[in-house]
Amino acid sequence: MAETTIEWTDATWNPVAGCSIMSAGCTNCYAMRMAARLDAMGLEKYAGLTRKSGGRTKWTGKVFLDQKSLSLPKRWTKPRRVFVNSMSDLFHPAVPAEFIAQVWQAMEQTPRHTFQILTKRPDRMLEIVPRLPRLPNVWLGTSVEDGRVLHRIDELRQVPTAVRFISFEPLIGSVADADLSCIQWAIVGGESGPKARPLDPTWVDEIHDLCAEAGTAFFFKQWGGKNKKAAGRVYRGRLWNDLPELRI
Repeated sequence: MAETTIEWTDATWNPVAGCSIMSAGCTNCYAMRMAARLDAMGLEKYAGLTRKSGGRTKWTGKVFLDQKSLSLPKRWTKPRRVFVNSMSDLFHPAVPAEFIAQVWQAMEQTPRHTFQILTKRPDRMLEIVPRLPRLPNVWLGTSVEDGRVLHRIDELRQVPTAVRFISFEPLIGSVADADLSCIQWAIVGGESGPKARPLDPTWVDEIHDLCAEAGTAFFFKQWGGKNKKAAGRVYRGRLWNDLPELRI
């Protein structure tokens, strides 16, 4: 477990490391760059997970299953919101369903924590999750960066869970046609880092209005850019830190 500065969670937990590029939202992936840095520092968990191509760091598609980390949530006595696999995707095709079941068991044994699982593969989530216990302390979400991947929301909507959420980050295009029915939470954020793509405020307005119509909690994470701290996270004159209501 690592404490984190991610605004919508308290800590990160990575029973899996490594991923592969799925869509345009992955182009400037922070985790991809961080994995390369950790590999260079000699951390075995991240060895061989990235490569250099055209001067850029990219995932190799390999994943590391960290069995030792499965016991970590039991050691945390203070209840936390925990982002599961900030350095991977639990539903990556290289992660066996049996290992996902072990992660589920670790979460079931620690009901004091709330686990937030985010995937770009809600189709595989839909295949696996119905065979697992429905846990009130597990929230399931998908990433949607623009209108080309709105189908992920439809797939997520079919997954049985206490809370469904969407991460519209990095938001690189309009999602005005999104259907947020049965979605309890939306996180919105611009891309950050040296090669960040710009965030059009109109795209944020569209999501804000969609949330209001659907009764979806709206969380504005950041404007992003090369200096995300300077850009801040004030939208319409205030901070938006709404969280979902638990629906079991």
